[in-house]
Amino acid sequence: MKSSINVRHRSMDEIMEGLHLVRRSPRGVGTLALAVRRPAVDAREVLSLAELDPDVGLVGDTWSQRPSSRTADRSPHPDMQLNVINARFVELIAGPDRDAWALAGDQLYVDLDLSIDALPAGSRLAIGDRAVIEVTDQPHNGCAKFAARFGRDAHKIVWTEEGQRLRLRGLNARVLIGATIGTGNTIRQLPAVPGPPANEALTT
Repeated sequence: MKSSINVRHRSMDEIMEGLHLVRRSPRGVGTLALAVRRPAVDAREVLSLAELDPDVGLVGDTWSQRPSSRTADRSPHPDMQLNVINARFVELIAGPDRDAWALAGDQLYVDLDLSIDALPAGSRLAIGDRAVIEVTDQPHNGCAKFAARFGRDAHKIVWTEEGQRLRLRGLNARVLIGATIGTGNTIRQLPAVPGPPANEALTT
């Protein structure tokens, strides 16, 4: 799927009116609503099943080929393997069409509280039966493409104090334990570090 879908740009009033739904996102345990692979620039593949891998992130995605301005040698940033965004916020700015959601460019769309208070850097999330990802300290911010696809007001709100606190534009994560994940999988927060290793925590 190429990014040829046109999304009606919501006004600031419309976004603010629906923001209470995002604030009510479940904390600690939620659902993987959508997984998306980016096989090329501006291309999207909506997946029913996706494979996470500690070395490449989401298998078939182009993270490992994307240079980063945040590394000294412009190699792909290891703490930016996965972009995770709140599904309620994406639906608020893009509507119910999940192909339109995918334009955001994130790989994982979750019904879960992604706020800084709920998931500080270092938090671990189990997806399905085995996969584990870790929230990193790398900020995930709105860019010109986000504004073009969803509108200036959607772009503005992610930069507000509340937008930053709620991580409306999402968060960055890396894969700790690879496995196959699927739409509808439970996603749950694991005990905070220090604690048992992630693979032990899944069995307790």
